[in-house]
Amino acid sequence: MKKLVAYFSAEGNTAKVAAALASAANADLFEIKPVVPYTDKDINWKNPLSRCNREKAGKRDVPSEGVVEDMDSYDLIYLGFPIWYYGAPNVINTFVKGYDLAGKKLALFATSGGSDMGRTAEKLRPYLSEGAAIVAERRFKSADPDELAAWAKSVEDAI
Repeated sequence: MKKLVAYFSAEGNTAKVAAALASAANADLFEIKPVVPYTDKDINWKNPLSRCNREKAGKRDVPSEGVVEDMDSYDLIYLGFPIWYYGAPNVINTFVKGYDLAGKKLALFATSGGSDMGRTAEKLRPYLSEGAAIVAERRFKSADPDELAAWAKSVEDAI
């Protein structure tokens, strides 16, 4: 089974988890980078006029740089991001819309200091190709290699 860890990280926390997960799962790694990078002001959710708030409220697409080469070759995609408003940031929605993921299995992982996964999977489904399946989701507080390896094994054993 060929695996990919694709992730967006606003402050570096998700990047650490993604790198550790890719190592634990023996998966390729791809960083989802917005064409216009986020600043600290952009992700200040306490400011109603911040970029992240405007994007969520307006359901705006957020284009990303680069493409995953040979996406068709992957069977399982671990998709990671920080939790924003109990869901994935809009750059994740735009990213998955850009690929035909029919027949792919997706395992969502997120980072957050306090928010849980909420309705993350439910909110992401409309952006996925028909036939793509979300098979797991989990929030991580740290990049503990043993915890990530155990989760990856449980995901892979279940599919």
